[in-house]
Amino acid sequence: MEERVVLSVEHLHISVPAPQGTKKLMNDVSFDLKKGQVLGLVGASGSGKTMTCLAIMGLLADSVLVEQGTIRLEGHNLLQLHPRQMRALRGSRIAVIMQNPMSAFNPTLTIGAHFVETIRTHRPLSRKEASELAVTYLAKTGLRFPDKLMDQYPFQLSGGMLQRVMIAIAMSLQPAVVIADEPTTALDSVHQTQLLDQMYRLCQEQDTAMLLVSHDLGVIAYMADEVMVMNNGSIVEKAPAADLFERPEHPYTRMLLQARADARLA
Repeated sequence: MEERVVLSVEHLHISVPAPQGTKKLMNDVSFDLKKGQVLGLVGASGSGKTMTCLAIMGLLADSVLVEQGTIRLEGHNLLQLHPRQMRALRGSRIAVIMQNPMSAFNPTLTIGAHFVETIRTHRPLSRKEASELAVTYLAKTGLRFPDKLMDQYPFQLSGGMLQRVMIAIAMSLQPAVVIADEPTTALDSVHQTQLLDQMYRLCQEQDTAMLLVSHDLGVIAYMADEVMVMNNGSIVEKAPAADLFERPEHPYTRMLLQARADARLA
C-alpha cells in the first residue's frame, strides 16, 4: 500500500522560543495519509491540531522552529521547499476548507471572479474554460442554478452556500490532499450531513485524501476511515474509526468519548 500514501509526516518536532530555552508544541508526530482516505484528527483546543495543519500548509510563523522531522507530499519534503514553491502547491496539490467561509472571500468580488482567479493561478486555462469548470463544480456540491451564482457576491449567499462554494473551489483543482478544518461548525445537523456526504463523494471520485479536523466526534465518526487523537502536541492514539469508538485504549481518548456521551445526555 506504500504507493497509495500521498502525505507522510515523520517524527515531526516543533517548538517556539520560551524564557528558558524552548517550549515544545509538537512532539514526534508521525502519520500517513493515503489516496481516497479520510483521516480524522481530534483533540481539545491547544492539543496540536492547528499546528499540524499549519505545518503541512507551510504557514508556520517565523518564530516557530521545526527541530526535526519531514513532511512529504507525493515524495517531496515540503520543509525543504522555497516559499515560492509552497505557494504553488497550496491550492493546487494541497487545498483547505475553513470553518468560517465568509472570511475566505473578498466581498468586492463575485463568486465567479473568485473561482476563475483561483483556477487560472494554477491551471493554464482561458477565462471561458475556467468559468465552465467552476459551474461544473458548483453543481457537484449540490448548489442550484450555478450559472446565476457565478454573478453573485459572497454577502448574497448563506453560510451553508458559501461553504459549498469553498468546497467547489478547493476540489476543482483536483488536489492530492484536502485539509478540512471544522468544515460544518456553522451548519445544522441536516445541512451538516448533506455537506459531509458531498465532500466524501468528491474525494472518492477524485481519489483525494482528506485530513478532517474537528472537535465534533459525531462528524469524525460519520466521515473518517481512521482517527488520530492528539493531546499536548503528541498523537496519543491512532486506530480505524470503528475500533477507536468501540474500544478506545488511551485514557485521554476515553475521556473525550465520555464527554461526548455526557453532552448527549444533558
